[in-house]
This record gives sequence, structure tokens and C-alpha cells, in this order.
Amino acid sequence: MTNLDYLKMLVEDIHSTTIATIGADGHPQTRTIDMMLWDEKGVYFLTAKGKAFYTQLMEQKYIALSATKDKKSVSLRGKIQNIGSEKLDEIFEKNPYMQKIYPDNTRTALEVFWLHEASGEYFDISDPAHVTRDSIVIGQLETGVSGYFVGDKCIGCKLCYSVCPQKCIDISVKPVVIDQKRCLHCGRCAEICPKQTIEKRG
Repeated sequence: MTNLDYLKMLVEDIHSTTIATIGADGHPQTRTIDMMLWDEKGVYFLTAKGKAFYTQLMEQKYIALSATKDKKSVSLRGKIQNIGSEKLDEIFEKNPYMQKIYPDNTRTALEVFWLHEASGEYFDISDPAHVTRDSIVIGQLETGVSGYFVGDKCIGCKLCYSVCPQKCIDISVKPVVIDQKRCLHCGRCAEICPKQTIEKRG
């Protein structure tokens, strides 16, 4: 799937997310916030101007969010921007339940935030024997490299494969290759490698 597929899933299929900011006491604070719209530029949500959440968003301009449904999850961390009432009418049109929460002209209490530069991952354990993970990027960020990678000192002993929960290591080649889209990042392969040639990145 593409980045846009994941954004569509986040907004249209999962919808309700947990967003983390930093509270006034300096500790993380979470709230359940609905993702209202998505497009090729990112995802959009809103909140009322009178809330502490609004103040934190304006000051920090950064969030982390996680959302899960049916054992599939999307997690993102990145920069937000307040775009005021832009897209507010579109949000109410596509999310009609909002009209009952903020009827008539009371929607003027709300402002829209745009998650425009972020990175994260999609993780699917709906088939426990065949998990799937993928990177997600919004904006101009480069996809970060993370996971376990096998170096040139690999001797092809296959011990890593023997302890891998997902059996996602191709042992038909040397050095062996870990399928990053199925790896759990458990680290068992690195622990057992006799040459210590499997390294964690990211």
C-alpha cells in the first residue's frame, strides 16, 4: 500500500486516534481525537480554542498519534500547523455527527490543525503468523531506516532463522536477508548470531 492508502485508512476506517502532547506539568498527556480529513498533503483534525489541548498544539506544534482497529495500527509523529477555519465546512460535511456536537454557528469555536510533516509506521497483526509492517511518510521527510540488518560477516549458519518468531529471514542467500516488512524487531537474531554481524538501526 502507499502513504495515501494509509492516510485514508487512518481517517476513514480507524478515525479515532490517541494524540500525545506535553502537559503543563511537563509530562505526556493523551486525548482521543478524530481524524477528519486526508489528502495528498496530510491529515486534518480540529479542537475548540478554549481547550488546554488547543494551547498545547499552538505552543508545541508537534504531536504523536496512534490508532488501532481490528489488529491494524497506524502511528505517526510530526509537525502540525493551525489553518484556522480552512476546511472546517468540508470537515462538517464529511463528518455529519459534528453538526450535532457543534450545531449552527457554534462551530466558530473550532479551529483546524494540519499534520503536514510526519513519519511513522503501519503495523498489522491480523494474521499473527504473518505480520506486516511498513513505513509512512507525510511531507518532505525521508523514510527512516530502522530494524535489524545482517552484515557481510554472516557465515550462513541459519541460527537466526531458528529463533525468528516470524521466520522472515531468507536463508537461501549469504549474507542472509531479513524481510523488514515482516520483522517484529524482537532482536533474537542479533542475540544468537555467533559473528555478531546483525545490527539494529534506527
